[in-house]
Amino acid sequence: MQLKKWLIAVPLAMTMLTGCSLLEKLVYRIDINQGNYVEQSAVEQLKFGMTKEQVRYVMGSPMLVENGYPDTWYYIYHHTEGHKDSIQKNLIVDFNGEGQLVNVGGDFPPSKDFFESIN
Repeated sequence: MQLKKWLIAVPLAMTMLTGCSLLEKLVYRIDINQGNYVEQSAVEQLKFGMTKEQVRYVMGSPMLVENGYPDTWYYIYHHTEGHKDSIQKNLIVDFNGEGQLVNVGGDFPPSKDFFESIN
């Protein structure tokens, strides 16, 4: 009699435990977007020597400007899609002491004509 109970209980318990992981995948999870969504087409509009106001007009306000380093702006985008791993992309914009754009770095390359005149 005891053996029959075990023959039923063990497979039932195994089914319940594996069912939990399957159930987790069936539960809907929303996509979560945080930060500055940056497009390559916007980065290509940036030119050497642009002012902070011009960069803000093209890119929007940065996500982060560190205290003590006001000439480095960080545009950070974080995307989590449902059950998948999250993705983070960064754009780092550097200005000289006079507030003119001197460098663009991170996951988005500047345009090939970045150093051409902004006129």
